[in-house]
Amino acid sequence: QVQLVESGGGLVQPGGSLRLSCAASGFTLDYSAIGWFRQAPGKEREGVSCIRDTDGSAYYADSVKGRFTISRDNTKNTVYLQMNSLKPEDTAVYYCATEDAWKVGIGCYDVDFSSWGQGTQVTVSS
Repeated sequence: QVQLVESGGGLVQPGGSLRLSCAASGFTLDYSAIGWFRQAPGKEREGVSCIRDTDGSAYYADSVKGRFTISRDNTKNTVYLQMNSLKPEDTAVYYCATEDAWKVGIGCYDVDFSSWGQGTQVTVSS
């Protein structure tokens, strides 16, 4: 059974950093694409960063380029999202999701992913 568990969210001041973790079980990351998505109140869910195993390239939303970094440790079956220089507009519930890498195209679209974690709240506020 595929399971994803996010952790690492919390309250941070503007300019601060957080590292989110997504621990996977029931499958291996070796041939899986992983995405981080977020949803703020009253807004649609958006793709933040996605990484495909097939070529290792990562996608970032324009709003987080240069501030967020996605990484994966296949030995721990865990994916991370390092978030630096956080802004109030980064406040949202952050979700990780997974799908077979061959099923995921270029970009970071939630419709491409079938398995989701429960989410972790990130609040950026002074």
